[in-house]
Amino acid sequence: MSALCIMLVLLTIVSEDAVSYSEVVDRFENAGKMWFDSLNTMFVGNWPFGPAEAITYDDTRNLLFLGCGGGVYILDTSDSTNPTKVSESLYTRGRIWGLFYEDSSQRLYVADGAAGLEIWDVGDPSNPEKLSSCETPGEAVAAYVSGVYAYVADKWAGLRVINVSTPTKPYEVGHYITPDWALGVYSSGNYAYVAARNAGLRVVDISTPSKPQEMGHCDTPDSACGVYVLDTFAYVAASGAGLRVINISTASNPWECGHYDTEGYAYNVHVSGLRAYVADWFAGLRVIDVSTPTYPQEIGYWVDYTIPGWCMGVHALDSLAYVAYYDGGLRVIDVSAPSISQEIGHYNTPSCAWDVDVSGNYAYVADYHAGLRVIDVSTPSDPQEVGADSTPTCAHNVDISNGYAYVADGDDGGLRIIDISDPSIPYQVGQCNTPCVAQDVHVLDSFAYVADVDGGLRIINISSPTFPYEVGFCLTNNWAYGVYVSGSYAYVADCFDGLCIIDVTDPLHPEIAGDYDTPGLALDVFVSDSLAFVSDEWAGLYIINVSVPSNPQFVSHYQTPGEPAEVYVSGDYAYVADQWTGLQIIDVSEPSNPQGVGYYDTPGSAGGIFVRGSYAYVADYWCGLQIYENLLVGLEESTGIDPQPGLTLLQNPIRGDYIELLLYTSTIEKPVLHLYNSLGQRVKTFTLNGLSSGRHKLRLHIKDLPSGVYFIEFTKSTVEIPGIRQRNGALSTAKKLLLLR
Repeated sequence: MSALCIMLVLLTIVSEDAVSYSEVVDRFENAGKMWFDSLNTMFVGNWPFGPAEAITYDDTRNLLFLGCGGGVYILDTSDSTNPTKVSESLYTRGRIWGLFYEDSSQRLYVADGAAGLEIWDVGDPSNPEKLSSCETPGEAVAAYVSGVYAYVADKWAGLRVINVSTPTKPYEVGHYITPDWALGVYSSGNYAYVAARNAGLRVVDISTPSKPQEMGHCDTPDSACGVYVLDTFAYVAASGAGLRVINISTASNPWECGHYDTEGYAYNVHVSGLRAYVADWFAGLRVIDVSTPTYPQEIGYWVDYTIPGWCMGVHALDSLAYVAYYDGGLRVIDVSAPSISQEIGHYNTPSCAWDVDVSGNYAYVADYHAGLRVIDVSTPSDPQEVGADSTPTCAHNVDISNGYAYVADGDDGGLRIIDISDPSIPYQVGQCNTPCVAQDVHVLDSFAYVADVDGGLRIINISSPTFPYEVGFCLTNNWAYGVYVSGSYAYVADCFDGLCIIDVTDPLHPEIAGDYDTPGLALDVFVSDSLAFVSDEWAGLYIINVSVPSNPQFVSHYQTPGEPAEVYVSGDYAYVADQWTGLQIIDVSEPSNPQGVGYYDTPGSAGGIFVRGSYAYVADYWCGLQIYENLLVGLEESTGIDPQPGLTLLQNPIRGDYIELLLYTSTIEKPVLHLYNSLGQRVKTFTLNGLSSGRHKLRLHIKDLPSGVYFIEFTKSTVEIPGIRQRNGALSTAKKLLLLR
């Protein structure tokens, strides 16, 4: 952290009697203009790419924008058979649901879920620049820009109207709460057409942007998800009811004039010429002739069931349709002859991040259908992908050991061993199939221990990584989902049966030694000393004493707010990847009394976790790798009265406008307080003249002080002290403190 210039004002010294102060705790961290729910945890960086869900196009420059999880790939499609990456440096803080490109300004508008609307300048596609963001009260899932206004479909918060005349300072001017979730929006003339889930199509008068009012509506047989308007017709993607064509010539009385029931679930629609292109989820791309809107007819389709994923978004141009295909990335479809539509190009994107391990300067992400991704995290605030290697099925878990990545590769994939000696070109060197679904793997010495769901624990000899082979197995009572090996025992999270402890002293003949039934679904386990920490999807974190493996004993339980997936223990803290509430940090220094002390609500669904030092690396299912810092690591928390003359912090981290502390003096020497930044440079000194011996409660006001880590030192001397330690015999007490804003 760079040096910080600060100003402190010392207020009145309070009487020696204990004084109670009210405290306003701000549990939010400001990240740009988006507030993320957090406590004692700071967002550091992310490699945010996940499944491809949103798509738009710049037909002037042949650029395609593909929203994947929490980032946008900018692709050059001059050669449609071979789209090439121009940039992957457009990172958002939320999950991308919708994109709108404005050709005249070369701006990209991102419907960013919980992060609201983001505006990016993509004039230089190799170096996109974020201009601003505008928070919305719901979850922004679609956007349409017309003139100086952006119209945002904001789920339960309905339609939001945002003034973007100054793109660096957007602000909301009006809104309309739709009867059901707003999922899609299109603006034309004085009206915004909103796909409002079970409330069908809503026609909203926006002639006065500050007071949008509904003019009319038309119900749809199933959930209205997306809408496209051309001339006097609105084409609505209505989920299981396919494509609905609605006559909007009279805004107050829209009515359905035609429909075509597609094979799948119509998720989105784009109209070009006389054709409607429907993103039909598992049924792929459907091409509908709408030359007669009252009688739409399917004239072709494209679907490839060998490709993982489903059709989420589509943009058609001339004879090509560009499809966002979730796990399948970008697919380019030639629709010049719709009846024989065929793929002519593709661009593979990441899938769903399930797990992460870190070794050296690299994070290794088990990315489901996309295999292993290698991310350089030497600069945590700016992680970059450097390599990837596909696996045959679904990469669920990864463990790094001695220059190899061991990947539990799901159904039929078994154990895959990947050489990572050069992280930029990882490649598979060995494999060992398992009978069921390889869900988790832990490597110790020359064996890999695989949790194989119905196949229980499989023990694989990896002394020769190019020729791994199974040497033993042990069937568990239920589904083996997680495994951790310590000493002579393998600890298995056995789904409905909780913790299963297996003696692996003889790897050829492992035997169950003991078990402990947790009340819900045991998904993961971590062992530290004689304690097993079990992540139970329904019941939270269970701490179990396993000092006697044949008789494990309950120690305590901590209920996380959501559904925990994985757990990692480091120092005094258990870090839980909670699927619905993100990263949860639990103080387990007193195992019988675990306390939640920190959290960060990740943009997607947290599933995997690895911790090194103060950094937590979270595999976020929809938004890739997220990196957070536990701000409590290294802090000296005050737990009571310091028996020695010195300094006790009463609040740390500091989330108010003052530092509150207790000061103990035993002489009449002049007490001195020094404040240092994280580089050890002194930025302020306080000489407390007239302070008597005894106990004093002080408040140092710090209004407008920037966030950061500081050291405050109390010395009973007037001697100049340039460092954070005792010098020249002066009595010195230093404390580390953290200021959050």
